[in-house]
Amino acid sequence: MPQLKFYYAPGACSLAPHILLHEVGLPFDAIANEVTQNGANFIEGFHRINPKMRIPVIALDGEVITETIAVMTAIANLAPEKHLLGQTPLETLRVYEWMAWLSGTVHGQGFGELARPERFSDDPAAHDGIRAKGHKTIVDCYDMIEGKLTGVYAVGDSLTLVDPYLFVFFRWGNGLGLAMKEKYPNWAMLVSNLVKRSAVEAALKAENIDSTL
Repeated sequence: MPQLKFYYAPGACSLAPHILLHEVGLPFDAIANEVTQNGANFIEGFHRINPKMRIPVIALDGEVITETIAVMTAIANLAPEKHLLGQTPLETLRVYEWMAWLSGTVHGQGFGELARPERFSDDPAAHDGIRAKGHKTIVDCYDMIEGKLTGVYAVGDSLTLVDPYLFVFFRWGNGLGLAMKEKYPNWAMLVSNLVKRSAVEAALKAENIDSTL
């Protein structure tokens, strides 16, 4: 049985792999950090674990894996019978297509600009404009997400990496004050189905947060 250590922050993007860990059902040690809009408070020595100072991180038999897509892929590979990367080669491609866009554009660009404008400009006078651009990117992407969702799951007819990641962004949309259930009914249906899963319930309980549906 692999030795797993999982480094996360409650309510952050790490909620997605946290859900996957509970889906896989293997024992793991969870180490909480604090990341807010005002900054981060990592555990002592975290810079030695991940010099990039980002979560999520998973240590798998002592091998440290960083970056959300890589972390979630590593978790999926622990339970290939669950087909968390898709059930066909084409579905796997669709999973990575979704994940790259969600990680790079929605998270890195949209939420990055909104919450961390200092990463995009050293000039404080530019930060309000960057935040506004980030908010627009998020809304534009959310409209695209709604249009892409046509069923209970984002890819195929079973859970993949994409679904818990979409759950994170749905929660964050509520945090921005967007009318998520009203404006994005297809997405809301996916999330409503997702929160019925015991793995989601377990991850939310462990992080002491709610689904914000």
